Amino acid sequence: MADLRLGILGISEGNGHPFSFASIINGYSAPDLASAGWSVIYDYVRRRDPADFGICGAYITHAWTQDPQTTRKLCAAARIPNSVATPEALIGAVDAVIIARDDYENHLQLAVPFLEAGLPVFVDKPLTLSADELARFYPYLRSGRLMSCSAMRYARELDEAKANLESYGDLKLVRGAVVNGWEKYGVHLLEAITALIGPRFEWVQAADSKHMSATIGTAGGPLVQIDALGSTVVGFQLDLWGNASASSHRISDNFSMFRRMLWHFVESVKTQKPAIAPEETIAIMKVLMAGRISGAENRRVNLNELTLTV
Repeated sequence: MADLRLGILGISEGNGHPFSFASIINGYSAPDLASAGWSVIYDYVRRRDPADFGICGAYITHAWTQDPQTTRKLCAAARIPNSVATPEALIGAVDAVIIARDDYENHLQLAVPFLEAGLPVFVDKPLTLSADELARFYPYLRSGRLMSCSAMRYARELDEAKANLESYGDLKLVRGAVVNGWEKYGVHLLEAITALIGPRFEWVQAADSKHMSATIGTAGGPLVQIDALGSTVVGFQLDLWGNASASSHRISDNFSMFRRMLWHFVESVKTQKPAIAPEETIAIMKVLMAGRISGAENRRVNLNELTLTV
């Protein structure tokens, strides 16, 4: 099979995913990545063996960001040969597109031209917090042409728990804490939890607290609690409590989870099959929406209130 040409586009404040994703796929130029302004990314990338880079004959060949100077830095850091002046210039030049920005308000307008052109698209988390937009995305999720998730569903630190979930017996509580806010960071734990127990979510109740603290009910599964703590030393923590076993997981290996996520996207492009069941992505977005409503209206919100017209 011929090499897969990928385009990467977008940048959003505080989010260096274009630099990390592109470096993992293409390899990187150490001096250019070091000077690009993303020291955390450079720090974990430089610790990896050369064998860890590259994914299944896929290469990022084209890049665009809103800022030409940032695009030049990205291309130099991740050895991307072509920069383009507009996102639409990727159509006809690449086989698939990665939208590596987390400002979900812009995802629909960025993704739709590529989806309508028949290109597979990966969209950074969260996909959208609009029920109408989610309905528009649904056919593409179902067809396998669209993938959107947090890489935390592929976290290496959760491998053992996934492989031995029955060892917990009756899993009663899944509890997690994240840095920053609910909409862009709560989604990380929702993805990880869904990968463990499936999309069983039924309702969300936000607590009256200084930070966003959401209790989530599930159908026949554990109670779920997620605390988005704002500015804190906590990164990503997930605890599982069953009647037979319990475990605690500090999640910090960004490189591994990003690489696994990108592998699954490339594989979905090749197989033309969804990497993630569309019902999982729908459920996670609904939980994010319900949490926002619950916090604003101080009430329990059932997910079946959020209907999609597809």
